[in-house]
Amino acid sequence: MKFANVFMSIVVGSALIAAAMIVNSFRPAAVTQQPTPAFVRATGKCAECHSKTQYSIVHEFELSVHASKSVTCLDCHSEREGQTGQEHYGFTINPHVTAANCRACHEQEYQQFLRSRHAAPAWAAVAGKDDFSVEQIAFSERFQPGGTDRAANGLALIEGSSAIASGCASCHTIGKPNPDGTIGTCTACHTRHTSSVEVARLPSTCGQCHMGPDHSQLEIYSESKHGVMFEAQHDQLNLAASPKSLTTKDMFIPTCATCHMSGINGLAVTHEPSERLSYYLFAEITKERPNFARAQANMQAVCLNCHTQPLVDRVYSQGAAVVQTTNEKIAAVKAIMDTLRADGILTGASFATPIEFDYFDLWHYYGRTAKHGAFMGGADFVQWHGNYPILKHSVEIEHEAQQLRSEHAAPEN
Repeated sequence: MKFANVFMSIVVGSALIAAAMIVNSFRPAAVTQQPTPAFVRATGKCAECHSKTQYSIVHEFELSVHASKSVTCLDCHSEREGQTGQEHYGFTINPHVTAANCRACHEQEYQQFLRSRHAAPAWAAVAGKDDFSVEQIAFSERFQPGGTDRAANGLALIEGSSAIASGCASCHTIGKPNPDGTIGTCTACHTRHTSSVEVARLPSTCGQCHMGPDHSQLEIYSESKHGVMFEAQHDQLNLAASPKSLTTKDMFIPTCATCHMSGINGLAVTHEPSERLSYYLFAEITKERPNFARAQANMQAVCLNCHTQPLVDRVYSQGAAVVQTTNEKIAAVKAIMDTLRADGILTGASFATPIEFDYFDLWHYYGRTAKHGAFMGGADFVQWHGNYPILKHSVEIEHEAQQLRSEHAAPEN
């Protein structure tokens, strides 16, 4: 009798399972094909399709802090003011996420970003001011004078549109104005679907743009003691630590973001790196920024989390000395160039003669490199990638100028 009851239970159970399978076969895939909570968090309808066509999008989102806080796809891809939504399988979405979508939750970070040179000045440095509204220009100029109210880059125009599209714009679109009235894209640093603070803290992320002859910060960092230690011990850092609670236990080796943006051991987080920059090191002739004293105090407050005041004072003193002597060297050669133009020996558009390229290299490449190297611990960049080519180009430009004067003074046959 007992065996018969067990047998009947098995038969009934099997019948129920079979019936459930039949019923389940008629249920929508969005209901039946979501095996994990993480998968469901990506919002079933979106994940159902994208897991088959672009699985990485779903997987990356599952890894994000956004997903852990129950942010959905539509929270970011919904239509915001000034955007034109598109019908997408029963949903109205905005496929082109801009700062307008991010600022819905991160307004403070967006406002800080707007005040930075990463915003409007970045795009204006290539395309000039024509893409911005009068209001956007006025706002940016309050914080970054001369950064946005400018003409399109003459050298970029000479190089051509294809060079701009595949070269300049790849970095400078971080500050391009959007049709919805916002500026820039947060995903330039944080990536699209992981929205990762860890990625934003990597030196290589900043190095996508801050590298090369005219702003060789990544190369300088890699040579510095900071960079050497990061290469050796980065796996011991907690790069994903919350910005609100970041300490030197998490980041005992600094990256670019640690010094320029992060709030470490209670310091304030900022998306405006100029709050800690005391000089216009990128300029032809470097000057102090308007917020010089406050910015220097802000940066030194970061340094003092790991270093003593005498060491910090020494680095700043030596850096200031390099700025002064580099200014003097550039100014001397600039006077030669200005005189050639004033005397009518150089005429017409810029970059029409070899001497103009040599002078551009002098300040835009080697002058910048020497100054950045001095403040970032890059000895070789102060010397062999900075002062040596400055000296070499100064001698060559003086010689070229003499030749141009001789040719200009020679009587025509």
